[in-house]
Amino acid sequence: MDGPSLRKLESDLEVNKTTLHNWKSNRPKLYEFIIDSYKDRETLKQNLTYLIDQKKQIENEIDFTRQRVS
Repeated sequence: MDGPSLRKLESDLEVNKTTLHNWKSNRPKLYEFIIDSYKDRETLKQNLTYLIDQKKQIENEIDFTRQRVS
């Protein structure tokens, strides 16, 4: 997965492109941490979406079984 776009970083961090480029060249660990945080955030979002879908499927199965038994 690629990192977030510069435009996304600009709006989320409320900085301009120059600041981002300066961080990338002068403070590479900070910049890398920010990019990794976005990757982790995306992974967590995907996992949460998967868990929500799984919960819906389980609820549907419970409802179906409940109707069948009643």
